[in-house]
Amino acid sequence: MMIMNKNSTFVAVYGATGHTGRFVIGELLRRGLPVLAVGRDISSVPAGVIARIASIDDAAALDRAFADCAVIINCAGPFLDTASPIVEAALRVGSAYLDVTAEQASALSIFERYDERARAAGVAVIPAAGFYGGLADLLASALIGQYAVDNMTIAIALDHWWPTKGTRKTGERNRVPRVVLENGRLVPMTIPAARTQWTFGAPHGLQEMEEMPFSEIITISRHPQVRNLRAYLNVASLRDVRDDATPPPVAIDTLGRSAQNFVIEVVAHDGAGSRRALARGQDIYAVTAPLVVEAATRMLQPSFVQSGTLSLAQAFDAENFLRSFKPEQLIFELNAA
Repeated sequence: MMIMNKNSTFVAVYGATGHTGRFVIGELLRRGLPVLAVGRDISSVPAGVIARIASIDDAAALDRAFADCAVIINCAGPFLDTASPIVEAALRVGSAYLDVTAEQASALSIFERYDERARAAGVAVIPAAGFYGGLADLLASALIGQYAVDNMTIAIALDHWWPTKGTRKTGERNRVPRVVLENGRLVPMTIPAARTQWTFGAPHGLQEMEEMPFSEIITISRHPQVRNLRAYLNVASLRDVRDDATPPPVAIDTLGRSAQNFVIEVVAHDGAGSRRALARGQDIYAVTAPLVVEAATRMLQPSFVQSGTLSLAQAFDAENFLRSFKPEQLIFELNAA
């Protein structure tokens, strides 16, 4: 059995020069962790960061790049194309793996294909550890703990969605039909997508919503406590991302964040009524960085001994994880009114 070497030198970021990758590099540097940038183009890697070239279709180059890495963070979408080659490399060299996919098919494939091999290698593989997938998974687990609920709803509102080049590319690539959780099973989402209304707190208020499940359906489905799960996104943000004329995000602060504000609410419904958890903050791409880097930091600790394919909330105590963030990074409320 190969055991993950936590004495390895680096946390590697694949896709380090992409929009999300740059946020992740910055967060690793702020935490004082040794960073290695890996990708097919390393020309714009920040000064002082060690960089190695490796394309996704060159297994030998990937192995050389990751050979002395304890954790690999994959920020390069579309993850339907990049996740499996990098997981394969991680298993060969004994590195833990994280990615930030919103793609349901990619997350599901990693969970289903790699659990046994990751356990044999003694490493943890955690897909969908970003805003989509990971954050709702943490909120859901913090909300219900080990208690079972029949129905859960996720509602997300963005005041704008300025899509990155990577988001555009992923949307073109990912044509796999979306799924929802129904009676404990993943089933195709009904087309046309359902519409509803949702009242958020300020500044979002009353929003028209459209059913739009991302990788959170896959991560939460890994827990047997939820029987039926639906996810909605506000229509205004969908208009933005569906409009080819919508520009990419523009930085407005020293951290590189855009002016976008988000809120994500998770509501559990049972015979006793409804319970709610929420998170809100600035810039869905930027907030992915503290989420995935917090996971990497915890995976480096000697106390972390889990292996196999896991969601964030399976790997870590969800409420403790969420309460680790500063308010300027993420505001978390449990059983919010």
